[in-house]
Amino acid sequence: MKARQAACAAPRVGYTLRPRLNHDPKSKSETLMAHEFGPELEEHEKRNNKRIALLIAILALFLALSEMLGKSAQTEALGANVEASDLWAFYQARVIRITTLRTATDALKVDLPVVNDQGVKEARQKLIDDWQKTIERYESDPKKNDGRKELEDRARKQEDKRDSSLTEYHHYEFASAALQIGIVLASASIITSTVLLAWLGIAFGVAGVALMSLGFWAPHVLHGLLI
Repeated sequence: MKARQAACAAPRVGYTLRPRLNHDPKSKSETLMAHEFGPELEEHEKRNNKRIALLIAILALFLALSEMLGKSAQTEALGANVEASDLWAFYQARVIRITTLRTATDALKVDLPVVNDQGVKEARQKLIDDWQKTIERYESDPKKNDGRKELEDRARKQEDKRDSSLTEYHHYEFASAALQIGIVLASASIITSTVLLAWLGIAFGVAGVALMSLGFWAPHVLHGLLI
């Protein structure tokens, strides 16, 4: 019995402890898939990034066009507004002049029957006729296009031009905002590798291009629908 216990207590010669190897089949398959498909996935991601970069470049191009058209429309609106203000000031001057001449003419007409001197009467009548012709010319002068009626028509046309240019400008402003949001979303999709952000960027880009097209071709369509 003692000999058996001594034999059991004695260390076994040639026996060493080894770490237990992980033979998990799942980890093996993941490693194998990463080894086999890793380059392909990386190449696919590079292609997607190139496409998104091209998308960003296209959106930036349309953004530049929208900003340029918006600035042009704004300048045109300001110019038309100044022109309309000048024409209305000229119109008011014509109205004041017409009113003054009519008042003076009516005063002479009232005093004309009581004038006994024939020479004075003829002179006043001639003055009345001249003033009447001047009043008619101030009312309408198609040749010079500076009569009261012509000035009113020109001023209203400039106001319509101003309003139309402002409507175009607002379309371009909203289009620029949509395109900028599209660029931000597309850039974020590269950083986060989220395809959904790229699709949202495309959606905002399409909306921006649509608004820019409406502003250029039919700026009053949305305005008419809203009103």
